[in-house]
Amino acid sequence: MWQNAKVPFLTIIFAFLSLFVFTKIFGPIPFSVNSITTNKQNLFTVTGTGEVTSVPDTAMINLGVNKKAPTTESAKDQVNKIINQITKDLKALGIEEKDIKTTNFSVNPNYNYSPEGQKSDGYNVDANIQVKIKSVDIANQAIDIATRDGATQVGGVQFVPDDEKQKELESKARKVAIKNAKEKAESIAADAGIHLGRIVDVQENEDYPKPVQYEGLQADKVAKQSEPTKLNPGENKITSTVSLSYETY
Repeated sequence: MWQNAKVPFLTIIFAFLSLFVFTKIFGPIPFSVNSITTNKQNLFTVTGTGEVTSVPDTAMINLGVNKKAPTTESAKDQVNKIINQITKDLKALGIEEKDIKTTNFSVNPNYNYSPEGQKSDGYNVDANIQVKIKSVDIANQAIDIATRDGATQVGGVQFVPDDEKQKELESKARKVAIKNAKEKAESIAADAGIHLGRIVDVQENEDYPKPVQYEGLQADKVAKQSEPTKLNPGENKITSTVSLSYETY
């Protein structure tokens, strides 16, 4: 029996020794491996829309003061006096200092032009502040107080949700849009005989509308009104559009 197994055993030993000697002389035996990448191209994309509405609870008001005087010091003193009084009275309404922001303060020479040429005519000083107010009722009072204190311009008034509410509304609109897209995809796939696989891509189009805005008002006209200011914030719509891409089989 040993004699019968001896020849194959010696053959195997010889083969290993030959391979060892070959690799020592000529180096490792090269092997070729082919890499194959497959990409699934059968994608089905559908778009859904979600919309939620909300009554805004925060007002953004821009107030301006303009004064003209023979000297820059005189014009600046007049403007600063009015701005300081407005700020003081707004704080008395409960508006925090961090929500009262200076957005512009400029000093410019004023000239009169005639056939004889250019002639200096004092200086103009302009100051603007933006006020964030988390109450529509207080916003109405703030406008009346600011114009009473000497504000010469009430800029565009915007009504928006506060930051946390805005994020909450965006999230709700997005969820509605995704639900709408999935329902649409399932309906179309069933009608067309398509089998949907997993979702491989999600795209959102952020198309949120601009806040409700009122045109600027001349402060002297506001101040002359016998009735208190009454602004209506209306209703904001938050819209989200979502595209879902499915694999199909």
